[in-house]
Amino acid sequence: MKTSAPVVPSPLISTGRWGLAVWLSAALLVACASAPSRETSASPAIAQPALADAVGIIPGVTPARLTPDYWIARASQPDAVLLEAAGIAAQNARLVEVGPAVFDLSTLPERLSAADIQDRIMAMSSPPSGPLYDEAGQPIPEIAILGLLDALAIDKITDDTTLRWGMVVQRADLRTFPTTQRVFSSPGDTDIDRFQESALFPGTPVAILHTSADGDWHFVVSKMYSAWIKARFVAEGSKAEALSYATREPHLIVTGANVRTAFTPERPELSQLQLDMGLRLPLLADWQPQTPVNGQLGYASYVIDLPVRDAQGRLAFAPALLPRNSDVAPSPLPLTRANLIRQGFKFLGERYGWGHSYGTRDCSGFVSEVYRSFGVELPRNTSDQSRSTAFTRIAFGPEDGRQVRDAALAQVDVGDLIFIPGHVMMVIGRVDGETWLIHDTTGTTVLDAQGQSQRLALNQVSVTPLEPLRLNRNASYVDGITAIQRLRPNRSNP
Repeated sequence: MKTSAPVVPSPLISTGRWGLAVWLSAALLVACASAPSRETSASPAIAQPALADAVGIIPGVTPARLTPDYWIARASQPDAVLLEAAGIAAQNARLVEVGPAVFDLSTLPERLSAADIQDRIMAMSSPPSGPLYDEAGQPIPEIAILGLLDALAIDKITDDTTLRWGMVVQRADLRTFPTTQRVFSSPGDTDIDRFQESALFPGTPVAILHTSADGDWHFVVSKMYSAWIKARFVAEGSKAEALSYATREPHLIVTGANVRTAFTPERPELSQLQLDMGLRLPLLADWQPQTPVNGQLGYASYVIDLPVRDAQGRLAFAPALLPRNSDVAPSPLPLTRANLIRQGFKFLGERYGWGHSYGTRDCSGFVSEVYRSFGVELPRNTSDQSRSTAFTRIAFGPEDGRQVRDAALAQVDVGDLIFIPGHVMMVIGRVDGETWLIHDTTGTTVLDAQGQSQRLALNQVSVTPLEPLRLNRNASYVDGITAIQRLRPNRSNP
């Protein structure tokens, strides 16, 4: 349920969660939160007693509906290509053009004023407006918050600062403040760390605007987000080095939920490195089979070229092995309904991770990474995804009643994104007049047989129908829909 503040004029500013007056509303708490005969044939062959006990918890869920094959069989023209590579490239360019949530790093100026950098940092790292608690449920004292503000070293920013450039060398958290301190809005609620913003992945280029007082953190600008990252996860290099990595050929695309490089004691920084869905990895196709890679012949693996930090913190590149049984492809997958379903289901059951914490992802990260495996880019945050005019958008306001929303739902297609406040869900089909979704959610509410609210702590990538889900006892998810996005130019397309 990654959310963001209203759009701001500068693409370099990422407003943190402290600017969200509604983040504690009931709507946010729900978020990131009769079958045809083929259902029987799609049921898993392995007995799952626990699943049999659980299918009645969420209305309509059956073992078959927890498989991608069931939904692919129901889809219209499941293998039809919905948008070709040229159309995807044009749409990605349009996303940057309409901005500001996604932008072209190459357009950043060479120098920024001290006031400009200070404004950008404080847009993210403004003082919290409400009480915070640590993992033991104890209040965070005001003096600790003041210490975080001191750590920003705002007074150390000099005028006419020349931007430094770098590249992320392993998956790393983006934080509101330069600290690993986890903080929470209420005692005992330790899943949603309010200082966790997002994560960046290996090979991501960044501009470095500033460094914390202790030197351990950089404030960086990436294509999708600006926040604090541990300096040890960034290797510094030239602007050209940082930006050219993403264009190197040949390459592989990670098409699994995530894959890992081969274990290697010779290069610990390249050992079992997590590479998430949609990452683009330069392939060393001319590597000689008789030449070992980190103590291992590479004939049974792909030899990929990954960024590393040298002893001086500078950017270098080194070969690493990716086993050939890894879920990868030589190019982005064809954007089809069948592939959308398959890619989404690769995350089914994965733990929900607010702001990409726990090495997993949240609702907006989930849909972003599914679409990234097709080469399709989305803004990072739910609110930016829902508002973008780069896609085919249907917006809903308070004046639009249930009838209007139901009519729109009757026309949704596989892969369409449905938004309620603070949450995004991907359509996988419709059954008996109900819209079915796959989404990464903390949980939801349903009504029991007596009409009483029942809270379901899903906390994972889940398959559910839309219509029975409740924002609260008096309002459904359907009532709360703010937008539907189709990630291709024309809703009249098949």
